[in-house]
Amino acid sequence: MLITGKQMLDVAKENHFAVPAFNAGSGQLLTAVMEACEEAKSPFMMAIHPLELEFLRDSFVSQVIYEANHSKVPVAIHLDHGASFEQVIHAIQLGFTSVMIDGSHLPFEENIVMTQKVVEAAHAVGVSVEAELGTIGDTGNTVEGGVSEIIYTDPTKAKEFVERTEIDSLAIAIGTAHGIYPKNVEPKLRLDILAEIAKIVDIPLVLHGGSSNPDKEISQAVDLGIAKINISSDIKISFADKLREVLDSGNAEIREPNVVFPDCNLAAKETALHKINLFKSDNKLDLYY
Repeated sequence: MLITGKQMLDVAKENHFAVPAFNAGSGQLLTAVMEACEEAKSPFMMAIHPLELEFLRDSFVSQVIYEANHSKVPVAIHLDHGASFEQVIHAIQLGFTSVMIDGSHLPFEENIVMTQKVVEAAHAVGVSVEAELGTIGDTGNTVEGGVSEIIYTDPTKAKEFVERTEIDSLAIAIGTAHGIYPKNVEPKLRLDILAEIAKIVDIPLVLHGGSSNPDKEISQAVDLGIAKINISSDIKISFADKLREVLDSGNAEIREPNVVFPDCNLAAKETALHKINLFKSDNKLDLYY
């Protein structure tokens, strides 16, 4: 069932769980997360970054739409970290039901102006809008990018930003980073900032860079009001690690995709199921019907 980001996240906020947003950047990973969500009866957002879309080609969106329309699982197709008005419009034309405009690197007023422009265009055709305030860290090799020094979201600015832009969800910076943290870095979320923002902002809050953070902190973040968590690196690493194992098995004749990928899909699916249970989004389908 294909729905908008607002339809999906408003339910999550009201019922105190977080929707997983999986950056499943291939047909195999799409299959893995669809199977996980159908098994767990969990809604999810199919997040596609502009660089992933460039690699996958526009036709991939048609595959996602087909899967959504032939499943009881609520699915929103989400543009992750759209960098320009043009990227957002292109996503809407392809059938995305949710878009993110990321002006977090801009001065506050410029971020507002860019976001207002996107909201006006997207809301006119029933598409939901996510924006970001503050900056997400970057651990290295990810398509999402980020910055070397995190700028935490100011709760007062967050309230003003939401009121002036009329966005549907807000990505906040409380100490996460895109990618997998180096071994010498111990991630720690500023849950105090999250709690303060949740008190004064009345739309769903989003956590980017959800891979590698301790499960306990993620669970606490959900309890405090996070309604969507982006997961990219964890499912891709599970897939890639199993792929290396399959290809290094010593059988040089392994080449058929239907032989190479099933175990990789299963590894990614198991990781997705862990995240679904952690986010408390399992067995939530009845809330959408």
